[in-house]
Amino acid sequence: MKTICLYFEIHQIIHLKRYRFFDIGTDHYYYDDYENERSISDIANRSYMPALNTIEDMIKEHGQYFKVAFSLSGTGIEQLEMHAPQVLEKLQKLNETGCVEFLAEPYSHGLSSLANEESFARDMKKQVQKIQEYFGQTPKVARNSSLIYSDDIGAQIAALGFKGMLTEGAKHVLGWKSPHYVYNCNMAPDLKLLLRDVELSDDISLRFNNAEWEGYPLFADVYMDRIARLPEEEQIINIFMELSALGIAQPLSSNILEFLRALPAQAKERGITFSTPTEICMKVKSVGNLDVPDTLSWVDEERDVSCWLGNAMQREAFQKLYSVADRLLIADDPRIMQDWDYLQASNNFRFMTTKPSNVGLDRGIYSGPFDAFTNYMNILGDFINRVNALYPEEIDNEELNSLLTTIRNQGDEIEMKDKEITRLKAKLEKLEPAAAEEEEKPAAKKPGRKRGPKKSE
Repeated sequence: MKTICLYFEIHQIIHLKRYRFFDIGTDHYYYDDYENERSISDIANRSYMPALNTIEDMIKEHGQYFKVAFSLSGTGIEQLEMHAPQVLEKLQKLNETGCVEFLAEPYSHGLSSLANEESFARDMKKQVQKIQEYFGQTPKVARNSSLIYSDDIGAQIAALGFKGMLTEGAKHVLGWKSPHYVYNCNMAPDLKLLLRDVELSDDISLRFNNAEWEGYPLFADVYMDRIARLPEEEQIINIFMELSALGIAQPLSSNILEFLRALPAQAKERGITFSTPTEICMKVKSVGNLDVPDTLSWVDEERDVSCWLGNAMQREAFQKLYSVADRLLIADDPRIMQDWDYLQASNNFRFMTTKPSNVGLDRGIYSGPFDAFTNYMNILGDFINRVNALYPEEIDNEELNSLLTTIRNQGDEIEMKDKEITRLKAKLEKLEPAAAEEEEKPAAKKPGRKRGPKKSE
């Protein structure tokens, strides 16, 4: 039986302000608060809330039949907390239905998986904690920023304990293979891989409102017929996109939400179900390894990382940023760590791209890639000075490695103790009902001698 895995990403760009060379050392605040509030309020009103309300209606109408998955970046959650808390409240309400799964992704929506394994692990763990805090779920399936993936990244994700990962069904990786199967990481066979169907996803997120597209106008019954006609053995259809596609990339006037609302009924007529990523990873066996020696993503025609690291400016900024990554593993300054999350965000490097793209790129305050590079490097210069003031460069590598080893060992010890506490709590919970039951039993009478009638004197 065919099943659809429908997944939406929620992330918000943190807009940097105009920061000049002479600001270095005097101004440690890097953000355009007005633009951040304006942009996320706009997206919340035009996309997130209408889309989530529609999904809520779909769940009410179809119950447990309809399921959907989301992932939120930590930096995106922080922006929603400040400027659009109604979005988080709606997601919490959807969570209560039991029809929604939340995935893990890097807190920063950054590129740490390409630079520093320890930073990447911390980024993922931090986001897991945030998801637990908001939704009470512990994510079992992960996705990297922009579905970035390689064999090595898959191994890192598996080492963190995840059971599955989403990535792109890129033609140059799949070759003759189909994205409609479950695969596994070739360096970590227990990690299942769910591959995005590029065409079916982009028909909704990129082409839906394009009157020049040969598939225009797209109707739910036609769309579902295409899925039903896929070969019988191709049963996993992964439709992944940004939530902002519903309302921003494809305006509400295009009837994109009416199209979405009609999908479950059309799927049900054709015997097609909906599943969450974890359900698929738990129930469906892998058909084999997927070899991805070179990094892929869901961005641009090349489906690689060249939009972030394709020119010398991007690579210089990237290398300079992660030159302090090891020092930040011992940092405990909240302001420094928040700036670290925001400066890692992948859009900072995307604004520096010199590549042509089929998808329009809004560079915000920047006139071009060099302008974006100059502004970012000014901010980065101030940030690195602050890091070095706290954790001087004079600390040699041996001393730094010793500190990091101590921190890791302490972390392992805490983790072991947490597991022991959980085990003992579970044991105590089992013993408490038995003890209470024992107390409720009436005290047994001890056998004694029967006394005869008293003799009269």
